[in-house]
Amino acid sequence: MASDHITVTKPMSFSVENLDHLVLNVADVETSAAWYARMLGMRRTEFESRTGTRVAMTYGNQKINLRPAGADTEAWLTGRAPVPGSADLCFVATASPAEVNAHWLAQGVDIEAGPVERDGARGKMISVYCRDPDGNLIEVATYPPA
Repeated sequence: MASDHITVTKPMSFSVENLDHLVLNVADVETSAAWYARMLGMRRTEFESRTGTRVAMTYGNQKINLRPAGADTEAWLTGRAPVPGSADLCFVATASPAEVNAHWLAQGVDIEAGPVERDGARGKMISVYCRDPDGNLIEVATYPPA
């Protein structure tokens, strides 16, 4: 028997513009902060929250808040399964894939894949992949000159 129920949806009254920050659950904040500074050139910042001092890695107009995996989930509201190593992040760089590859190898980082062509938000890009200390997949992509 067919249902007579009809779902009516309203058009969106807003749309998002961009990503301001993300929170990355990490096993060790200091280890992760040092890695993101050394491998991706991010800057460590500290800021006060209602529950104390927090650490973030900033780059461009964005930041990554580093959340200790064992932090209280009520004090620091987070996803349902706050585990280190479950993220897959892509960053855009102006360095060539060969420069990214050479830097990581010089730092003793294993290359997971690349350079390989991928489809990004702005079109075709060339990516190199590695893993951070928690096992998150880190992709650094370069778009061809316009």
